[in-house]
Amino acid sequence: MPRHLLAAAILASSLPLAAQTIPPSVEAAKAAVSSASIRAYDRYLSDDLLEGRYPGQRGGELAAKYIASQFESYGLKPGGDKGTFFQQVDFTSVKADPVKTTFTLVPKTGAPTKLRFADDFVVFNEQLTSSVTISAPIVWVGYGITAPEFQWDDFAGIDVKGKVILCFVNDPPSDDPNFFGGKSLTYYGRWTYKFEQAARKGAIGALIIHRTDLASYGWDVVRNSNSAEKTFIAHDENPHVKAASWIQLDVAKQIFAASGTDLDKEFTAAGTRGFKARELPIKLDATIVSTVRNFQSPNVIGILPGAPGNDQAVIYTAHYDHLGVKSDGKPAEDNIFNGAGDNGTGAAMILEMARALSVAKVTPPHSMIFAAVTAEEQGLLGSAYLAQHPPVPIGQINLDLNFDEILPYGQGDQLHASGSQRTTFYPTLETTAKRFGYSIPPPRPDTSGGYYRSDHFSFAHAGVPAFSVGQGGDLKYIGPDEAKVKALAANYNKNDYHNVTDNFHEEWDFTGNAALCRLGIELGWNSLTGPPITWKAGDEFEAARKASK
Repeated sequence: MPRHLLAAAILASSLPLAAQTIPPSVEAAKAAVSSASIRAYDRYLSDDLLEGRYPGQRGGELAAKYIASQFESYGLKPGGDKGTFFQQVDFTSVKADPVKTTFTLVPKTGAPTKLRFADDFVVFNEQLTSSVTISAPIVWVGYGITAPEFQWDDFAGIDVKGKVILCFVNDPPSDDPNFFGGKSLTYYGRWTYKFEQAARKGAIGALIIHRTDLASYGWDVVRNSNSAEKTFIAHDENPHVKAASWIQLDVAKQIFAASGTDLDKEFTAAGTRGFKARELPIKLDATIVSTVRNFQSPNVIGILPGAPGNDQAVIYTAHYDHLGVKSDGKPAEDNIFNGAGDNGTGAAMILEMARALSVAKVTPPHSMIFAAVTAEEQGLLGSAYLAQHPPVPIGQINLDLNFDEILPYGQGDQLHASGSQRTTFYPTLETTAKRFGYSIPPPRPDTSGGYYRSDHFSFAHAGVPAFSVGQGGDLKYIGPDEAKVKALAANYNKNDYHNVTDNFHEEWDFTGNAALCRLGIELGWNSLTGPPITWKAGDEFEAARKASK
């Protein structure tokens, strides 16, 4: 008997009876998972040679070609364009000129107020042109939300076509989990939704009021994320505003004061049923001058095909891109955003799951799709395109399991799977995780909207039950160095995340990553052989799922 099959048989004999329903070939695949292989993938993907894996640049292309060559060596079927592993995505980036871009508030009475770029406001032109001018009234729309399921419409009775909306980030305040998620943020509260809804209503601009307690991050995050290059999927047929902007809280106070009211009063009114939007006696005069850049970057897709017929596919996703090279780095310092933790780890893990399934010659009843996606750091763009252009019909994808920033500090005892409780797959996840030695901590209110910030969200938005898998919660690590490991994790989050210090370390322990790969293989198999997975009744993505069928 080959060694990998012998190992699988030994492993299977020690598992509870419920696990014996897993075929020997899948057990063999789990046994074939190697932490050393994951280490090798991550070491290469985070090497200086790949220059931070920025989309559309040399390092990003090298990473994509490396992943495709691995998929090909495993014998996976290409899932990209024209019989290749590459699904090319056209992107357009814009970067507002901080000097030539101007915002001026013009009240009906009183002197105009010129705002300062980056200090008072940030903006990007979603219509992706080099220059645009705006002179339009500002319309106060509360939270800028239309949510029929909650009987809430901030745009009721107001026409915002050709105007600029003003709104708060986040949802209306609630302690009721059945009303805008209670303390948890829904997609209606995300800044992306605000801009999307403004455009759908015909507005030409949107001003989101920043408040640290509502956004869960300070103005520095807003400024740094929106004053540099901003990337979009090119040729997007959805409507877009000309001015997608954030403004400082003090600027909003000026707007309300010039309108004869005050911010605190309007904030209270916006969170109350019966709120009425209204045009304010103040307009925005703006000029937005941008540098425009067009480029391509691929998603890399490999498929382990299932039997012909109606698919019930599982898709494994992880983004391979990162932040490239620091433009202001000095020659003497490390100026490459290597992204070893974020997300060399996740990309390495989907490579290892694909390799292990290939080695064990698993023949699944439905397709198992492996997708290393691009431009996650630019706003989940690669996965958004993939969800719009999947290799099988979107209604036939039963589950997306996403892997993002899984730090290689050893084996933990808790499973992070935020959002899994929203799906009918959760009981299977819970039972399977328990057999693997993981507990799943009770869900906490997602006040910062973390569920909407990784690639699984792109599939959820399209209706596919989806969540990320990782070690999370109040971890207890298996081994004698728990305190040291927790210190490493805290240091990473404080100093290395999205920094040039996110480098590969030879002493990293990938045993926890390997354990999650084994879990991921079994979860994927269970999704192929169990009943169709849906969102629980009343979930915000339930309607999209029904529409995809």
